[in-house]
Amino acid sequence: MEHTNENFGEGQETSPSSKAPADTAESISANLQQNIDQVKQELGNSTDIMIREIGIGKKGDFKAAIFYTDGLTGTKALADFIMESLLLDMKDAELDNMVSFEKDLLNVLKERAITVNGITEVTNFETFYTSLLSGDAILLFEGQTQGFAVAIREWNQRSVTEPSTETIVRGPRESFTESIRTNTALIRRKIKDRNLWLETRTIGRVTKTDVGIMYIHGIANDKVVDEVRKRLDRIDIDGILESGYIEELIEDEPYSPFPMIYNTERPDVVAADLLEGRIAILVDGTPFVLTAPALFIQFFQAAEDYYQPAGASSLLRMLRFFSFFIALVGSSLYIAVSTFHQEMLPTPLLISLAAQREGVPFPAIIEALMMETAFEILREASIRMPRAVGQAVSILGTLVIGTAAVNAGIVSAVMVIVISITAISNFIFPAPNMSLSVRLIRFPMMLLAASFGLFGIIVGFIALVLHLCSLRSFGVPYTAPLAPFILKDQKDTIIRMPRFSLLSRPRLISQRNITREQPSQGPKSRT
Repeated sequence: MEHTNENFGEGQETSPSSKAPADTAESISANLQQNIDQVKQELGNSTDIMIREIGIGKKGDFKAAIFYTDGLTGTKALADFIMESLLLDMKDAELDNMVSFEKDLLNVLKERAITVNGITEVTNFETFYTSLLSGDAILLFEGQTQGFAVAIREWNQRSVTEPSTETIVRGPRESFTESIRTNTALIRRKIKDRNLWLETRTIGRVTKTDVGIMYIHGIANDKVVDEVRKRLDRIDIDGILESGYIEELIEDEPYSPFPMIYNTERPDVVAADLLEGRIAILVDGTPFVLTAPALFIQFFQAAEDYYQPAGASSLLRMLRFFSFFIALVGSSLYIAVSTFHQEMLPTPLLISLAAQREGVPFPAIIEALMMETAFEILREASIRMPRAVGQAVSILGTLVIGTAAVNAGIVSAVMVIVISITAISNFIFPAPNMSLSVRLIRFPMMLLAASFGLFGIIVGFIALVLHLCSLRSFGVPYTAPLAPFILKDQKDTIIRMPRFSLLSRPRLISQRNITREQPSQGPKSRT
């Protein structure tokens, strides 16, 4: 764990959903003691809210109070840059001569005493409580109806480590953290351009969570940026604890099994999406950053595809699409063929399958449902169990249950093989949320196969394609560039062409500046 200084509150826009109740919008009183008593009362005399009363000037004539939250405010910065400046540096200052009238006191202190950036005025208790509970130090003065908040936030945070959900062989080994300021810095390390803009707002009536919108001006579609702003500003909820809250509240089709917004914990993936014209949504308190608009093919593209040769990347990408088909209809095909279409199998294979199923008392659909359910239980248990034993229990449980079920004659050996291949194919997707979607769709496809055979699978597949083609992510067709078919964008869909041929950005995402690279003659021979 390491400390971080958080100054995210500067220049912050506030969305309608973050407005506090009317009683907290009460103006600051000119009576300092009245303000102190009100803060103590409304915060329930919380022991982590620290209040220090001081006197400023040679004779301490100017009374002030410093409010801060223990654990969120940097106490060293408070002592070095605020307390020392006010109590020692201003001790011999002739404030009476500097201050022509009382309203000038704040300006004198900001210009001559406070040496920290990020000073904002506080005129009402709504701003007061938001800044105080975010880690800022608040200064109020006797006879003044306004004070100021000094951004010296500091708390423990997880250091930048290797991502746990998106592991790759080659590429940057850094991931986002739960601090939004650290996350924005990781992105700016990769994109050092003045057109990388960041807008912030506060969402959540109770949690007041910082949410950032990041995009490259001139590349991102202005209409998509405006739509993201509108959807975020419409959110009226008491709390935002993770980016999944935002994802569910702003996505186009919340009832679709497919993810409509991409999420990642890798800064290089977000940087690549920004360069293609997408918008990043960062939420304080979570290492997962959202990017929109999202396309179906995006969930099959790994960051590693762009760090290794184009031929190997294309092969791996085609393997992912093939695995998607296996994970989706692999078990369904076995059920349909073994139940309705035995004539499609070679005779030796058919005899072998019949011999294996001779002592099995259940039809193929019941076998498949039992094995799929058992595998899902084991997978969920391995995630929730302690990390030291979770993987061992998952592997051991699968082997023991599979072997015991075959020996007991409950399921056939070929069914265990089919379910195992189908389950393993689910782990090949770079995006875990696409894997979850396939797991959800697989069960209806199995029921269609058990009811209507291959005809049911074909009908289910057609319905699935029609559903995919009807989806849009922030106005962009979900299946682009396959439907609608865009020939120039096929260089980076199912296959990836060499880097020198990827001259343009996706047409439907970035419509303003689509040139990514100037055309060249390609690689030159050294002969």
